[in-house]
Amino acid sequence: MTKSRPVVIGIAGGSGSGKTSVTHAILDVFKDRSVVVIEQDYYYKDQSHLEFEQRLETNYDHPDAFDNALLAQDIKKLLNRESIEKPVYDYALHTRSKETVHIEPQDVIIIEGILVLADENLRDLMDMKLFVDTDADLRIIRRILRDINERGRSMDSVIDQYLSVVRPMHNQFIEPTKRSADIIIPEGGENKVAIDLMVTKIKTILESNNIV
Repeated sequence: MTKSRPVVIGIAGGSGSGKTSVTHAILDVFKDRSVVVIEQDYYYKDQSHLEFEQRLETNYDHPDAFDNALLAQDIKKLLNRESIEKPVYDYALHTRSKETVHIEPQDVIIIEGILVLADENLRDLMDMKLFVDTDADLRIIRRILRDINERGRSMDSVIDQYLSVVRPMHNQFIEPTKRSADIIIPEGGENKVAIDLMVTKIKTILESNNIV
């Protein structure tokens, strides 16, 4: 018996907005179902053809940094109930790793990333489009704490990158994608009312797709 079409949920928002918290909220509710998370960060373009010094100049907050064609291709495979080999990005070498992660198709597919709503082909694959909207001061604080504690960076380097790259890219490319969202979630996973509304809508889509 052929299974019904999986549900595809896109979760966008700026760096440090709380996208991961929203994703975990969905996973907690639907833990009795099969859910897979596809992170847009895994789909940075392969840069093996460039010299290492050239790779260091990559702007990872720009839409051109992502291989959205490959991401869309993989989502279509999952929608057809086919497995994929999800790419892995090597941040030390600033290019795609030769390793991949085997992903089996599931009933719920979550696409998470800062610019998943910027690409029309990706949006067209989504049943629900979410934008996590968090104030800039909270986002920069979370980014500073993450980069210092998890990535060993200095505060000066994090702030410099935020002011020179992250903030202008957010204003130019990420913030405008809010207009494409079906649901805007202020303050991420802390907004219990928005989470409840989102969960109810996902359940409705699952039922309409005969995934029970």
